[in-house]
Amino acid sequence: MTRWRPLPDSLPREARQLVEQLRHLKDRTDLSLAELARRTAYSKSSWQRYLSGAKQPPRGAVQALCRVAGADHARLLALWDLAAPVWPYGTVVTAVAPEVAVSVPAGLEYRRWRAAALVAFAVIVLLVVGVLWAWPSGSG
Repeated sequence: MTRWRPLPDSLPREARQLVEQLRHLKDRTDLSLAELARRTAYSKSSWQRYLSGAKQPPRGAVQALCRVAGADHARLLALWDLAAPVWPYGTVVTAVAPEVAVSVPAGLEYRRWRAAALVAFAVIVLLVVGVLWAWPSGSG
């Protein structure tokens, strides 16, 4: 049986219940995270994040773990349905030190905006040319 770290205090009750049940199922399989990853479509690091409460597991991951553990997935999917809307922003709960914000250079932001504007302009020009080409000429 795996010794699990305590779940983050900021994890909502519904999400906590889901993760605890997933941990129980994982322990029941006696598989390592690497073995679990080999038997499912989710990587070892993904399973680590899901079982630590750091990231909301996708519905498919819950189904995959139930399949591997030979468990009925209806109860766990019901827990997933309860946890999904309350999971913080649907993704991450900070369990360790907060991440450092990455600053984007001002020039890079301008280049992204300019590239998006050029693409939009090209699409508009192509649409106008297509409409004019398909428009009946009126002489006939």
